[in-house]
Amino acid sequence: MKKNDRSIGLVKTQYFTFAEPPNEMVLQSGEKLGPITLSYETYGRLNNDRNNAVLIAHALSGDAHAAGRHKKTDRKPGWWDFMIGPGKPFDTDKYFVICSNVIGGCKGSTGPSSINPETQKPYNLSFPVVTIGDMVKAQKELMDHLGIESLLSVAGGSMGGMQVLEWAIKYPDFVKSALPVATTSHYSAQAIAFDEVGRQAIFADDNWENGNYLDRGVTPDKGLSVARMLAHITYLSEEGMHLKFGRKLRQKERYGYDFSLDFEVESYLRYQGQSFIKRFDANTYLYITKAIDYFDLVLEHGSLQKAFENASAKFLLISFTSDWLFPTSASKAIVRALKINKKTVSFCEIPSAYGHDAFLIEGAEIKRLVDGFLENIHKHECRKK
Repeated sequence: MKKNDRSIGLVKTQYFTFAEPPNEMVLQSGEKLGPITLSYETYGRLNNDRNNAVLIAHALSGDAHAAGRHKKTDRKPGWWDFMIGPGKPFDTDKYFVICSNVIGGCKGSTGPSSINPETQKPYNLSFPVVTIGDMVKAQKELMDHLGIESLLSVAGGSMGGMQVLEWAIKYPDFVKSALPVATTSHYSAQAIAFDEVGRQAIFADDNWENGNYLDRGVTPDKGLSVARMLAHITYLSEEGMHLKFGRKLRQKERYGYDFSLDFEVESYLRYQGQSFIKRFDANTYLYITKAIDYFDLVLEHGSLQKAFENASAKFLLISFTSDWLFPTSASKAIVRALKINKKTVSFCEIPSAYGHDAFLIEGAEIKRLVDGFLENIHKHECRKK
C-alpha cells in the first residue's frame, strides 16, 4: 500500500438525462426507451488533454457510488473504495474516474421502478428488457456528455467485466485499455439456472403482484431476500465458507431440534437477504439477471476470436482460484482469443479463498496488478506528448 493512500472524502451523485422523445435510444431488442437518466459519480479531474478518464463498471448489485462517502456519518464508503482514491490503484491524483448506475438499475438510473412519463406510474414490467450492450451504449452517451474523447481504461468485475468486454469490442478506437476482472464471455448453464431460481423466488412472493407491487404499496421482500441468499452462496466458495463458518452454532451449544437458527452460516445468509431488500428493487433484480444471462459474445459474433478482431485496447484479465461462478477457465478463453488476434494481453490468477466476491475484498495483489498496469498505460498514453 502506498504511503499516501487515503480517502477520496465526500462525494456527490450527479444525473444526466438524454434520449428525449422523439430521439429515444434503440435497444438491442429493437424497442425504444426515452427519456433515460443515468446517475453517476466522478472522482479526480479531467486533464487538459482529456485523455486520463477511467470508467468503472459495477456488478449486479452495485451502483454509481464506487468510492468515498456521501455524508461523514455513512457507515461504509463506496463499493470499490479500496481501489479508488489518491494513491490507490485508480489514483485520483492522476485519473478522472467515472462510475454510473446502469440502465435498468434502481439507484437513480432509469429502470423498472422509474416513473413512465406516459402513464405517470412506475414502468414495472412494461419496462423493456435491456442488455449489457444497452448498458454500454447508454454509458457512451454519458461519456460524450462529459466531453470525454477516449477512455484511458474501462474496468470492472463480474457483470462489470462483461461491460468492459463490450466496451472494448463495440468502441475499439475509444478504449485504450481494458481491465475485466472475475468475468466471462458468457454465463454457464449452471449460472443461468441459479439466476432463474432467484427470479422464481420473487415470482412466488404473494406481494410481487405480477410486478405491480409499487402500485399496491407493497414489496416482495421475502422473495427478493431468498433470491439474494441464493445468489450470495454462488459468490462465496466452499473453502471460504468452511474457514468463516464451519459448522459453528449461533449463540447456542447444542441443536435446537426445530427450525429456528442453529448455524452461523444460516444467520449470515439471512442477514445478507434482509440487508439487500433495504437497498434494491425486485423488478430490477429480474431485469439485470436477465441481462447477464443474455450476454454471449460467441452467439453475437460467431466465435470469441471474431468478437475481438477489431479490439485495439491493451488488456489485463484477473481471475481468482476459488471463483467457481466465473472460473479462471472463462478468463483464459478470452486470453486465448485475444492472443490469436495478436492483441496485447496480460493475465493473472490470484490465489484466494473468497470465491467470486474476492474482487470486492481488499487484497495487496489485485491492487499491485491494477496499479502497475494502469501506470504503464498512463505513461504511454498521457505522457507521450
